[in-house]
Amino acid sequence: MRKTFFLAGIGMMLAMGSAFACTNFMAGKAATADGSTIITYAADSYSFYGFLRFRQAADHAPGEMLQVVNWDDGQPLIQIPQVAHTYSVVGNMNEHQVTIGETTWGGREMANKEGIDYGSLIYIALERSKTAREAIACMTTLASTYGYVSGGESFSIGDPNEVWIMEMIGNGKDNKGVVWVAARIPDDCISGHANQARITYLPLKGAKKKGDIYTSKDGQWMWHKDVIQVARDNKFFEGKDEEFQFNHAYNPFDFTGLYVCEARVWSVFRKFADDMDKYLGYAAGKVYLATDGRDAGEPMPLWVKPNHKITVQEMKDAMRDQFEGTELDITQGLDAGPWHTKLRYGGLGFKQDSMQYWFERPVATQQTAWSFVSQMRGYESAKAGGIFWFGLDDAATNLYVPMYSCITRAPESMREGNGDLYTYSPTSAWWAFNRVANWAYTRYSLMRPDIQNIQRTWEDKFNNQVEIIDQKVAQMNADEARTFLTDYSCQQADESTAAWNDLLIYLTVKYIDGRVRQEENGQFKRNEWGEPVGPKGPSYPKEFQDLFKHQLYQEKVK
Repeated sequence: MRKTFFLAGIGMMLAMGSAFACTNFMAGKAATADGSTIITYAADSYSFYGFLRFRQAADHAPGEMLQVVNWDDGQPLIQIPQVAHTYSVVGNMNEHQVTIGETTWGGREMANKEGIDYGSLIYIALERSKTAREAIACMTTLASTYGYVSGGESFSIGDPNEVWIMEMIGNGKDNKGVVWVAARIPDDCISGHANQARITYLPLKGAKKKGDIYTSKDGQWMWHKDVIQVARDNKFFEGKDEEFQFNHAYNPFDFTGLYVCEARVWSVFRKFADDMDKYLGYAAGKVYLATDGRDAGEPMPLWVKPNHKITVQEMKDAMRDQFEGTELDITQGLDAGPWHTKLRYGGLGFKQDSMQYWFERPVATQQTAWSFVSQMRGYESAKAGGIFWFGLDDAATNLYVPMYSCITRAPESMREGNGDLYTYSPTSAWWAFNRVANWAYTRYSLMRPDIQNIQRTWEDKFNNQVEIIDQKVAQMNADEARTFLTDYSCQQADESTAAWNDLLIYLTVKYIDGRVRQEENGQFKRNEWGEPVGPKGPSYPKEFQDLFKHQLYQEKVK
């Protein structure tokens, strides 16, 4: 049975509609079935509009400046010098297959007064980096040089050979710079983060310092030289250096850090790794409650080794996780209603009579603007490159469409400027997928299987075409390959958008007025004279009938 958690007198309320926004997962090249590295990301915000960000490679004149604009709200920030050449970027993957995602945790109030925001760091680094390590150097140098105006962040940073998690926070409002730590995910492991800092102890023994950066003895960790000292100066940490834990200092656990954030990581880890259920008490915040907030219990590891080689499709499906099969399943319980919807009103919970009540927060959520599964294929030639599987709106009801890393334009259906949050566009993929999802929320358990059928059909088609496309591209020169892959990617995006518009029509006809139209051989059923056969139920489940039967007129029946 799923349990609802509540807290009394809790002093950690957040802006319920925007807090705990995103989710990332990562896989090393030895952990995947095809030898690619993988990063997944869901950009979850009620204020974001979903489109495919696209930037063409460009040369820049000496003295040219780049205007930095805050990714969250569009506010102009500072100007910084442009570099001589910038790389093309498709979504969050560049032409060298470098990919960057993020999740915000905020943590201590340490943002600088001026500088660059976290979103701009991502996209500037993508335009300037050929490898994950170059991206880390670019992001940390920019933030240290010009300042950092955002809260604490975890970044997933990868290329075809390496995947890293980097956690960063400002060094104080009156300063200009950041402290950070970065860890390379072992090639045979998976990792994840979801709005809670996850890096604990640093491998200090044998570390070497060069400039402002320490590098671990094995070269798999890096951190800013002041990461411990800044924590001491601000009284976030006391004790010996070897006792320092980054997340305890800069983003100490509270109930929401576990139940709302770490639970998402746990739910996906348990799909791929053995013996993860022992962390349920930790992920669900039970240990935190049992100890009155003094101890969050034994944390989950930063990474785990999967029990099989993971496919790209499995990573797509992981982004659709709703805690199914666990006591945190958001599609179960009274708050899910008779049709098991995952939609909740009012954000993450509500207050009543001096109590705070919390809903679950799954990976797949209604406020997702867009998400991706980045397949960084180092074994493929530069002509084909990586595949940026891109989806709009709720991952549970969306479609991951292949966008190749070398394409030269964005599809019309996903183009920036084709509609916005308040401007409906009939050709916009974001609006097409939103309309289907929001109709499905009204009778989720009934409609979602229909959506999953077409979802599987399209994604099976895409998966089956990958090898065929690789073979075709191998026979082309670079320019021919770019043209072919651009046309293919754009065609799939626009055709699948049209398919989702058709899906909405089908679902509207089938489920209009609270009934279900009967089907036969793929068609809505008609009688022998061609007239529509009447619809069937459904009726309310018994547990819901029991809730309101006392309010209804009652008549004894035989």
